[in-house]
Parts: sequence; structure tokens; C-alpha cells
Amino acid sequence: MFAVTGATGALGRLTIAALLDLVPAAQIVAVVRDEEKARDLSEKGVIVRSADYNNPASLEAAFVGVSRLLLISGSEIGKRVAQHTAVVNAAKQAGVSFIAYTSILHADVSTIGLAEEHRQSEAAILNSGLNYALLRNAWYNENFTGALQPSIAHGGILGSSGEGRISSASRADLATAAAIVLAGGAQHYGKVYELVGDESFNMAEFAAEVSAQAGTLVPYIDLPEADYAKALEGAGLPDFVAAMIAQSSAASRDGALYGSEKHLSGLIGRPTTPISATIRAALG
Repeated sequence: MFAVTGATGALGRLTIAALLDLVPAAQIVAVVRDEEKARDLSEKGVIVRSADYNNPASLEAAFVGVSRLLLISGSEIGKRVAQHTAVVNAAKQAGVSFIAYTSILHADVSTIGLAEEHRQSEAAILNSGLNYALLRNAWYNENFTGALQPSIAHGGILGSSGEGRISSASRADLATAAAIVLAGGAQHYGKVYELVGDESFNMAEFAAEVSAQAGTLVPYIDLPEADYAKALEGAGLPDFVAAMIAQSSAASRDGALYGSEKHLSGLIGRPTTPISATIRAALG
């Protein structure tokens, strides 16, 4: 059986949808915290099991009979190393033979603050002795388009990226790749996939595309990291989230969000979704 953790999250749902095109629903286990949120999955024939990254016993029970597992990284920053290690240990105890993990682009060398938890999580997987694949995901296209309407309304897109190039990818493309690796065979064992979009852009180019599609000038306004963090706080984000986003943006000045690998398009068998298409969808 094939299991996906975090199956009711945005990436998890898309991965399950892609997996349903590859294997029978009765062979898919959706591991979730709240089974009620997965009712639609069970109606499709997917096996739904409840578990929590903070409850190792629940994880081991959820993985019974599972041979291939996709660990979608948790969202609780600061807790993820312990949580992911618990998943890895439970998988080993349950007899899982292969684990794929959604990491961060170039995790081994990334200067993004979030990368450290991914490095430690990758190490836990490598030290487990399990067959593995590391899915080092680029920033989602949707990270840049989620707040487009407020940006247009306020007359500008803020950031600290300078002229740094960004090779983001759509969440759906990354989910499709994850499903293909999960449903695949030994050809994925020991592989490290740097999953980036085929095309890159800088934020000025992104803003120009938004302007063209929106029919109004929406410039990119580059700020020092601290000022960008303050602007994000002013928009209502918690200070630690604002700091994280600003630091990631600033790190992209030096290429932290850029990659030229073609692993993603190679896995999904087609060109990746361009940022222009994601902008178009976001603008409706």
C-alpha cells in the first residue's frame, strides 16, 4: 500500500488526486489528523487513517501494511525535526520499505532559515536505513500569487529579492512528481530530486507579468529585509512568520530560490507550469 501523510493539506490533496491516476484507491492510505476532513477521500475508496506527528503510537498504527510512504513535511516550525523523526521511526517499526520526503530546494547548502530543519530531517531518513527519495521542492508558484489582489489594490508588490532569480513550481506539478515517485519502483531509491520550474524570473519580471495581466501598473518595490518584515507584520502576519518570509526573500538575492535542474519536468513528463499561468489563475 501507498501512504501519504498530511493528506488533507493543499499538497497532500493534490498528491492523492495524482496518485489515484496511478494506483487503485483501495491501495492508498491517507494519513490525517482529522478523519472528518477526509470524508471525500474515503468516498472515493481511499483508506483514511488518523495519526498525529506528535503521537508516535498513532503513526505506527497508521502505517500497518504500508510499503511506500510519502512524508509531507509538517507546518509547525521548530517542531518538525522531532515530528519527522517520529514518522521515520514509526515507518521503520511498521515495516515500511521506502520513504519519500518533501524537503526544500538545495537543502544541503541552502541559506534559507527554514532549511536547517529539513537538513536534520533528511539526516534522520538517511540514518534510518530505509530506502528513500528526497523531493527537494522549490518555492510554490502560489507563494507569490496568494496575495495578488491586495498587492494590486495597494499599488505594488513588496519583497527583498533584488534581482535574484527564482525557479518556483506549481503545487500541482510538485504533487504529481511526488505521486510518480511514490508509485514508482527501485529506480527512485537513493535519489535526490531538486524540483524546480523550467523557467525562472526575478520579482521585477513577475510584477511586469502581473501588470500585463491585470491591466494596471503594479511595480515591484524592493525593500531591506527588516523593512519588508515590518511591512508583513503591518499586513497582519505574526512577527516570526514575517521574519521567515523576509529572510527567505532576502536569501533569494544570492540564488537561494534558483535552480536549473530539469528533474521536475523529467518526472512529470512535460514542461512545468509557468508562473504566468499561475498568475492568470489567481486573477480569475
